[in-house]
Parts: sequence; structure tokens; C-alpha cells
Amino acid sequence: MRSGYSHFIFFFSAFFLFTSVLAQENLSALEIVKKADEKVRGKTNHSVMEMEIIRPTWKRSISMKGWGRGLDFSMTYITAPARDKGQVFMKRKTEMWNWMPSIGRMIKIPASMMSQGWMGSDYTNDDILKESSIVVDYNHSVEKVEVIEGLECYKIEMIPKEDAAVTWSKVYKWITKDEFIQIRSQYFDEDEELVKSDFAYDFKKMDGRLIPSRIEIVPADEPGKKTVVYIREIHFDIDLPESYFSQQNMKRIR
Repeated sequence: MRSGYSHFIFFFSAFFLFTSVLAQENLSALEIVKKADEKVRGKTNHSVMEMEIIRPTWKRSISMKGWGRGLDFSMTYITAPARDKGQVFMKRKTEMWNWMPSIGRMIKIPASMMSQGWMGSDYTNDDILKESSIVVDYNHSVEKVEVIEGLECYKIEMIPKEDAAVTWSKVYKWITKDEFIQIRSQYFDEDEELVKSDFAYDFKKMDGRLIPSRIEIVPADEPGKKTVVYIREIHFDIDLPESYFSQQNMKRIR
């Protein structure tokens, strides 16, 4: 009796594992990208991060707290250095705002500043504003499966949809098959020249999820220049209503 039960449990476990693997194999490229994005974002999140801007002759570090709700809402509060402390940035769907308490001004980021680096980094205002674009403005396909740094990954090719107002002519993303962690991306301009890449390192369990704790953004053909983002702490699926992302709250958060 015990032997028969054990065989049943083994068969059931093996069958469940097989069907789970098969389900993953049948995922579309878009579903893979969505899974990778949701893993590091959750429905909502609150994070503590540091960003290091590295240039050939100098370095600059910025500390911050962040709040996010899906792809359309985010808020970032700068905690250091002292000269920038208190600044708040908010994305609300198609708009970006900056509260500067030192001069008491609320500024809407204009279209002319979208290509500029956020806080002088290699992460542009347009990257922040169009985070949802990666999901909605591109056609996705699995080009192949390849091993990157010992990890089996889907290589996803992303080509803009017709008439999509996007910066990139093509994007490649490498996403691990087992944990859906995005470990590398490449971004190409209209001449199909590589503009920048990003790389994920130091995977850690945070709030029950295995995610990269260090992300490097590296411009192409600019030696000695990159931006490194360190995720020190993050909590997912917290109570964070859409109303939290308001100009009034930008002036209150700490």
C-alpha cells in the first residue's frame, strides 16, 4: 500500500513538473517580457536605491526612495546628496513632473528634455516615461535560446509597431528561462547602431522574489562611462492607490 502511494506521489510530481515546463515552453515572447517586467515591479512596489554615475574623470552617487504602481505611475524622492535632497520626480501616464523644494517650483518635463539623462545619468527621461512602451509599442519574437553566463535564456527580439512613437529601431532582451530574470538588453538606433546596453548582476531574494540587486547601463563606444543602480531594499504588492501619485503628495512625501 505504502509503495503504491509512493509511486503515485512520484508520478503526480513528475507530471506536474513536466506540465509546468511545457507551459513555460509554450509562452509567447510578449508573455515572457511581461513576466520579467512584473517580477521586478509587482502590481505596486516601494524601494530604496542608490545610483552611481561613472565618468572617465569623476563619479557621483545619488540615493533615493521610489514608489511604483504598474507601468504608468511612479514617484522618486531624492535623499542624497544634500544639494539634491528633497527633489521629487513623478510619472503619471504620459506626463513627468519635478518638484524642486529649494525654489518652490513644480516643473512639467517638456518634450525637448526627454532625451536628456535623468539626474545626469545614462537613464533618460524618455526611458522613464515610456517604460510601458516596451510592452505595448513593439512586436516581440523569440529569436533563439542561448546560454549567457551559464544561464539558459530566451533571446527576445523587439521591433517597433508601425507608427509607434519610439526611440529605438530594435531592442534585444535576454530573459532567463527558469526565473524570468532580464539579465541583458541592447538598444539600437534608426541606423541599427548599438546605442547602449544594460546588464543585471548580484541576484538576491527580496520580499520573496529572486531579482538582480545591481543593474549597469553602459553606453556604446564611450569607454569609462556607465550608470550603476543598486537596489538596497524593495517591497512588492503594497497598498498604493493611484491617488498617491499626485502633485500634492509630491510636496509631502519623505
